[in-house]
Order: sequence, then structure tokens, then C-alpha cells
Amino acid sequence: MNADEIMQATLDVAKAMITSGLVEGTSGNVSARLPDGNVVLTPSSVEYPTMTLDDLVVCTPEGEVVSGTRPPTTEKALHLTCLREHADIGAVMHSHAMFCTMFAITHRPIPCVIEEFDVFVGGDVGVTDYRLTGSDELGEEAARHLADRAAVLIANHGLLAVGKDPADVLKVSLLVERTAQIVWGAKVLGDVVPLPTDTLEKFAPIYKLMGRRKPAAR
Repeated sequence: MNADEIMQATLDVAKAMITSGLVEGTSGNVSARLPDGNVVLTPSSVEYPTMTLDDLVVCTPEGEVVSGTRPPTTEKALHLTCLREHADIGAVMHSHAMFCTMFAITHRPIPCVIEEFDVFVGGDVGVTDYRLTGSDELGEEAARHLADRAAVLIANHGLLAVGKDPADVLKVSLLVERTAQIVWGAKVLGDVVPLPTDTLEKFAPIYKLMGRRKPAAR
């Protein structure tokens, strides 16, 4: 995708966060890597239904605003650190998905008990150590969990997911939230049975082999 297409996809996915129930109000944020290396981010405190392309903000990887009239999301450091630390990540989404947040505030990982979770997420989704919202330390703490995973729970806060592009990161976020809901419900019925070890060994490498960033157009 070119820069304009990535900007539009970022806006579309930001709006989809609220229509799909991943966030409420103006919470949550999305970012995507642009072809020139800069990053487009959603703005701070703008309602998603009325958000337009003109509201989006473009920053350098170091955080300097180069385009846009609104302040970027207060979680700018979280997004930029993940993108700087992992060159294969093309997009980042932070949401307050309900069931994921239940796991996050109890500091419980979401277990990889469904095959598609292993393929598209890479294994269990762990929980960061607690770091203050909006801090550089939170960005550093979250980034260290994403070398071989598509998501991590932010302690006492919510979900962080990464992907090839905005549409991919939305898919990952929805899959993690759906799995969290399934696991939560399954615990009412009884103990959650893990996938066999040989199944995990078979499927986990697929996520690593597929990578997270689409190859450049030729």
C-alpha cells in the first residue's frame, strides 16, 4: 500500500475498533508504518465516528510531529517503541477489549488453547509488568514481549496487538479478544485443556515463518 492507502486503512480500522466493541468513547489508538519510515497515529481525544483523515498525525520514529494539527495519542511512546524495536511490525493497535482487560487486571495470560490462535498470534499472550500509561517505560516493557508474539496484555490496562498492516492488526485484536472470552467462559464449565505439545510445536513456527510485514510491492 502507498502512504494514502495506509492512512485510509488506519482511519478505517480506528473506526472499526469502536463498532466492534474493542473500545468505548475515545479510548484506544492505532498506528501504522508509512513507506518513508514515518508513522501515522490516531489523535488524542477525538471521537471515532467523526474522525477524518485530517485528524491523523504523522510522526518520525523518534516522535517528532511532521504532519497534522492535532496532538497524537497519549500512547505515542508505546506505538513508536514497538515499531522501532521490531522492523517486521507494520501496525500497532491498543484497545480496551473487555475480556482481554479482565485478564490484564488479574495479570493472567491468555493461554493458547485454539489452533488458529497459535497460527496467527504465535502462542500464549503474556502480561507486561506494570508501567505507567503513556510512559517510555511502558513502551519498552511491551516491546520486549513482541519478538515472537502478535499480542501482549498491558497490566491493569488492556490489549496491545501488532500486525502486517492496519487490517491485520484488527484481525489479531479481534481473535485475541474472542479467545479471551472463550477461555473465560470455558473456566465456568471446568478446567481448560491445553493443546497437545506436538500440536503447539507444529503450528507455532507458522507464525514466525509468515512474518508480520508484507513484502514491498515490485
